[in-house]
Amino acid sequence: MIHSLSGGVISDGNVYDFAKVRVEGVPRWYLNGCGAKEGDRVLVPVGYESREGVVERVEACTAQTAPCSLKRTAQISAVLEK
Repeated sequence: MIHSLSGGVISDGNVYDFAKVRVEGVPRWYLNGCGAKEGDRVLVPVGYESREGVVERVEACTAQTAPCSLKRTAQISAVLEK
């Protein structure tokens, strides 16, 4: 039986969309379930609050190539109107 001692994902074969969002000058990675594109203004959770940010980059990743842990990554709440 193979398992990960660090809590990572071994392989599920799925592809996930990640977005690098700049919030108050700080870049953060979020799961992109809203279909946000580069340059979009989005609403994202930061701690216990929601903040506005701008999408800098969008990437399709597997669990192994993700920029951060899937278990610890929050999702974009909404894409804001232009």
